[in-house]
Amino acid sequence: MTPSASPQQLYRFLEDRFTCAQACTECARVCAVRASLVDPDGSEGQERVRRLGIMCAEVCDATCRALCEENQQDEDGIRVRLEWCRSVCLESAHAFGACPGAEPAAATCRACAEACSRFLESLS
Repeated sequence: MTPSASPQQLYRFLEDRFTCAQACTECARVCAVRASLVDPDGSEGQERVRRLGIMCAEVCDATCRALCEENQQDEDGIRVRLEWCRSVCLESAHAFGACPGAEPAAATCRACAEACSRFLESLS
């Protein structure tokens, strides 16, 4: 965000940042629950889904914490974190979408990826 940003631009930036942090929190929760429902002794495909769920929960949680920190972070660091989060969420959404009953988790992952994309746009 440039120092010459208008109050409206600043408001939109903060709103997008907060929305992204909320989406990350919800995605972390949903992915942790989804991962806990997968049989750890299941098939290789189930193990992949469980691992992706755990990884997505961890990445989303870390992204939310980074977005909620009070101190200023460099824009490049935030951008890399958001892109990573978006990528992991999309991969998880794809994996969950192939599992019966996991469609709501897939939708939550896609929503988080979209929130990350919108916030990335506000950094431009």
